[in-house]
Amino acid sequence: MEEEPPASDLAARGDLRSALPFLPVVLRGGALFWPPAAQESLRALALGPDVSRVASGDVLADALTDLRLALALPALPQRAADGLALFFDDLLSRAQARGWFAEVVPNLARLLLRLPTLLEDHYAKAGHGASGLRVLASQDAGLVLLSQELVAALLTCALFCLFPTAGRAQACLPTINFDGLFTALIHRSQSQEQKVRCLVHYFERVTDSTPAGFVSFERKVLPRQPVSDGITYPDIHAWLASSAPLCQFRVFSSGFIEDEEQEALQVDFANKYLGGGALSRGCVQEEIRFMINPELILGMLFMASMEDNEAIEIFGAERFSQYMGYGSSFRFVGDYLDTKPFDSVGRRRTRIVAIDALDCPARLHYESDCLLREVNKAFCGFFDQSKCQLYVKLFQDSHNKDNFPSINSNEYIGVSTGNWGCGAFGGNPEIKSMIQWIAASQVIQWILRHGWTVSELWHMLIEYSSQRLRGETYKGFFAWLLPSNRPNNEVHYMSE
Repeated sequence: MEEEPPASDLAARGDLRSALPFLPVVLRGGALFWPPAAQESLRALALGPDVSRVASGDVLADALTDLRLALALPALPQRAADGLALFFDDLLSRAQARGWFAEVVPNLARLLLRLPTLLEDHYAKAGHGASGLRVLASQDAGLVLLSQELVAALLTCALFCLFPTAGRAQACLPTINFDGLFTALIHRSQSQEQKVRCLVHYFERVTDSTPAGFVSFERKVLPRQPVSDGITYPDIHAWLASSAPLCQFRVFSSGFIEDEEQEALQVDFANKYLGGGALSRGCVQEEIRFMINPELILGMLFMASMEDNEAIEIFGAERFSQYMGYGSSFRFVGDYLDTKPFDSVGRRRTRIVAIDALDCPARLHYESDCLLREVNKAFCGFFDQSKCQLYVKLFQDSHNKDNFPSINSNEYIGVSTGNWGCGAFGGNPEIKSMIQWIAASQVIQWILRHGWTVSELWHMLIEYSSQRLRGETYKGFFAWLLPSNRPNNEVHYMSE
């Protein structure tokens, strides 16, 4: 990674130039500012409802329109304004609404007034393997480290719908402003209301006590072309030849990925556009995770959509909410105090990896090219760049088990996952569990001394899928593979 110019020369920084078109602040004279009219509006909001007169949802919507116009953005869409009024004037209790307008909104405005300074400090300190905030486009591997305070300020911009939208679609960036979320409230969906309650709770928490940690956002890429001293996108033959023994694999009939007590890579069953329907009508695994860990949403600001050889890892996102239910039954049920320890960088030891499964007709999931795409997608997500040379050796020594590199069990953490891509995307839970097992076995600890190798299980997956395509079997993979047909409907696995 090339060295960026010093923070004093902000205009020359490539990372800032990349992000600036998508930020609401302006760069002038080597410093970042709010446009004067926007700053004046924020100062009024910061003084509370006695000055700003913002004491209801409909007046808040008017204030946000004024802010958007000061930023040369269109007025807040009417349906979004109606959703804001519905939530804060009808759905929220009067006591909570009074606290929101008297305390939370002014504190959020004060936080936004500090945004230019927070960004300048961020760029001044960027380095040591992480760039400053920038757009991480497709095939652009890299890591951005942000303070939780800066994350909170940027998420406030999303809440107030202040991010420019021009150019986002062309850059393959997902929607980040919350206007779609409030628009969806008009349909009186209980799950939408509960999603907003999770986010309101987050803003109440961060304005009451500013979090002091950090969150990193990393784009991982398995290059399709050979690179020096690195690993490339494995082909079918590389997996067929791999002698890596299969790692331990535990199945749980209950529990949730986010409740995993041990440190583990926690899988986000992602859309190729990070966050999926989190800021619209979606309310399944990815969207729920983004509601209870709202700092994940910030990745939607600068992470372009994922291609087949890419994954996104977010390290350090704090959990703020308890919940129950799924889909239409999702409910916010209260505060959550995250007790995960911090690493040496100041990130909570919560590592969430977003990998998007194939969305295609069920029959195509058995094609060898589709199996290869899925195992490489999982492998990319589980891949640890710091151990790249070990992975290279795993494939290079694939024909000789005696040369298999030794693995220190303390060097690796597990993978906590489940029925990835097995809902609306039509994946087979048994096949997807095996694919994730193969990928995890190539990269993590507790190598078994005796047992099947990655190559052997991959051969079996290929043979089974071929028989399914030819109509020679309609059994589930486990029934086809194992000597007895034992029921197995577990949905949460842990590879380690």
